[in-house]
Amino acid sequence: MDFQAVLTSYEPELRVIEERLQDLFNSRVSPIPLIGKYLIESGGKRLRPLFLILSAEIAGYKGDARPMLAGIIESIHTASLLHDDVVDGADKRRGKSPAHSIWGNQVVILVGDFLYSNALRFAVLQKNQKIMEALSEATTRMTEGEIFQLTKTGDPEITEEDYISIISAKTGALISAACRIGAILGSLPEDMENTLTRFGMKTGIAFQMADDILDYMADEGDLGKRLGKDLKEGKITLPLIYLFKTVSETEAENIKGIIKNGFAKGGLKKIQKLFKKYNAIELSFKRAQQLIDDAKTELSIFPDSPAKDALLTLADYTLRRGK
Repeated sequence: MDFQAVLTSYEPELRVIEERLQDLFNSRVSPIPLIGKYLIESGGKRLRPLFLILSAEIAGYKGDARPMLAGIIESIHTASLLHDDVVDGADKRRGKSPAHSIWGNQVVILVGDFLYSNALRFAVLQKNQKIMEALSEATTRMTEGEIFQLTKTGDPEITEEDYISIISAKTGALISAACRIGAILGSLPEDMENTLTRFGMKTGIAFQMADDILDYMADEGDLGKRLGKDLKEGKITLPLIYLFKTVSETEAENIKGIIKNGFAKGGLKKIQKLFKKYNAIELSFKRAQQLIDDAKTELSIFPDSPAKDALLTLADYTLRRGK
């Protein structure tokens, strides 16, 4: 099974999820549904909803709460993107102008707040305390991760442990929650619920690692953002952390100077040459692959099924998109 086959298999439910996502933007205050329409039409593969759908599927749950909660997961992700783009001063999102460049920072931040609170309001209607705990914990960790990342902006002393902590919170937490909620919907025993939760966390961390690696490799058409965008924002990610571990003292000082000067005068190209010299990109992909392998091993507790195959495919896709 390949990723496109998974998308095709679940396309009808993904369309329902799009409708649920639109519902979460419903408001009499006109900018809210306008921004919602703009964001939804901007696209996206809806990976986080897929994690929830497939986790519910492997848990044997096919009820109406599945697309509703998948839409809630995606709306929380969308709210985080609205806030992130303002914080980062982003000028592109999926190849289009970000919402804040059209409606302004104040409106977009408040729409993000609305989306967070409305998502949790709809989640409360499910009357399931464990689901609320999963969502509340994920949204809290996501905010903590963003703040921690800000404290490490432009810091060449950031450790791999710090980096993992940031992306576990920023990305891993919500994907992990999506998988956990699928298990909760299917009333799986605790050991199986924990297994899906760990699978989601490991896959989510690897997903963000791959995204960070691709920032040095892909063009705007591939990711919808400019090459080296993260680096220019002072985000020190895994390839650069590995590079600092291997370069000479002189090279390390040169890299620090490039970071301090905002990557002017061909700084990004110089760093890319060092990546090639020290195999930092390959080492970073290898670390992400280890996480994916560990995540897939978690699913060994489940019997073979189309849902299990689809989850394994989804895990592999997180890395294959960059190779």
